[in-house]
Amino acid sequence: MKNTIRTISLKSIPFLLGFLFLSLLPLKGQEILTAFTYFDLVSEQYGKIEDYETDVVFTTPSGVMEGVLYYKKPNLLRINFTKPQEQVLVVDGVTLVLYIPELRVTMTQQLKKRSATSVATIASAQGLNLLKRRYSISYMTESGSTPVPLDSGQPGSEIVVKLKLEWRSVDEGFRQIEIAVNNETKVIRRITGITAEYERIQLDFLDTLLNQGIPEGRFRYEPPNTANLSNNFLFEPEE
Repeated sequence: MKNTIRTISLKSIPFLLGFLFLSLLPLKGQEILTAFTYFDLVSEQYGKIEDYETDVVFTTPSGVMEGVLYYKKPNLLRINFTKPQEQVLVVDGVTLVLYIPELRVTMTQQLKKRSATSVATIASAQGLNLLKRRYSISYMTESGSTPVPLDSGQPGSEIVVKLKLEWRSVDEGFRQIEIAVNNETKVIRRITGITAEYERIQLDFLDTLLNQGIPEGRFRYEPPNTANLSNNFLFEPEE
């Protein structure tokens, strides 16, 4: 059990962080759009989001994680996990804190300057514009902007518009990113990434609430003082 939790929690964190700031992108309009223009509308509307709350399901080859995610502009993030139970991840744009109750350990990571900047900007029009420069954009299906089932072949599947982003350089973390936008609510329902090693990483957003006025106090977290502390578990901090 401990080995399983360690694998899910630690190996998945870089992938999870790579997705967290592409999450709630409301769109408008029903006109026929090119994929590039559709993505521009996403970028434009994303800047209007001040905060959001959503249930998340994060699926990797090593397992599944579930929880409630809170985000507040520009760089506050918290996930209260229900699977693994009572696990907590908090990011303030400067420091990442991960509490793993099963291991009785608190892991902290001082983010590099470029990482902190990414946390602050990816969840914005600026961040999406970076993706636009780094990835080519097209529709996933021949029907283009015509909505399709989220999961083909499943009766009652949610109706979405699917976009595909493909890397322009092998230096990117994901060779391909698939984005599914709910046709009615115009928010992103699912983001799927294909890594350089062809591993499939999926992040689902459920029951999303936008601009709820989430207080900054929600992102203050003090882990139990009985937990062991491990600093800078992902990489060495900058001097």
